Amino acid sequence: MELYHNNMSTCAQKVRLVLREKGIDATLHHLDLRAGEQNTPAYLKLNPKGVVPTLLDRGQPIVESTVICEYLEDVAPQVPLRPADPLWRARMRLWTMQPDAGLHRAVGMTCTAVAFRHQHLARGPEKLAAYLAGRPDPVAREQLRALIEQGLDAPGVGAALRSYDEFVGRMARQLAATPWLAGEAFSLADAMALPYLVRLEHLGFEWWWTDPARGRGAVGDWLARCKARPSYAAIADFIDAGFVAQLASSGAAARERVAAELRAS
Repeated sequence: MELYHNNMSTCAQKVRLVLREKGIDATLHHLDLRAGEQNTPAYLKLNPKGVVPTLLDRGQPIVESTVICEYLEDVAPQVPLRPADPLWRARMRLWTMQPDAGLHRAVGMTCTAVAFRHQHLARGPEKLAAYLAGRPDPVAREQLRALIEQGLDAPGVGAALRSYDEFVGRMARQLAATPWLAGEAFSLADAMALPYLVRLEHLGFEWWWTDPARGRGAVGDWLARCKARPSYAAIADFIDAGFVAQLASSGAAARERVAAELRAS
């Protein structure tokens, strides 16, 4: 197997977690998303959306991180990441569908409005224009332009913040009842959620669950259990320290504005 990925992409982190859990040693091809390597003609032949990750198995591309994780479960069932009980398996899938049901878009808008926009603006207007021109979807391109230019004032950012925060709240309620999101064992549900919680931690937004007034301590306990698993190396071994430093700096600057937005909801 081969995996086209990015070190800090949440979707790529999810797939790398599952590969580690399964003990599958895939050949990795890193794409520099800021340089637009996902928009090259060669890569677009594999993944017409120009996003990561893409898995190649026997030369055939599999796209969409949720689909890739289910595929890996099917081809390597000896380390199960789906609950045996059909009821819990259904509950697991309710979690794994969350990114495609709006969570990933909310996370992307939040991170771009808070932090990523500064990286784009630092490149200068000509490079930024070239980067935006390489985005194949015109609607997504204009939404990205607004996020970069307007930040937290861009349309929809407040709703995105609230959606992201509500997801963490749902996690807290489930984890108060079970050690993992889909019952008694780590599953694809946990692999899905972990990168999004790590991203909040990198932004310095762990107060979303550590603030006692929010009653979400179970999320912190779950996060510690996830980090204790050997598979967490799929995230930890790929951390870009400079990238995380930028996230932390931007998150600190935006904290009061973000907190006010969530208080107003």
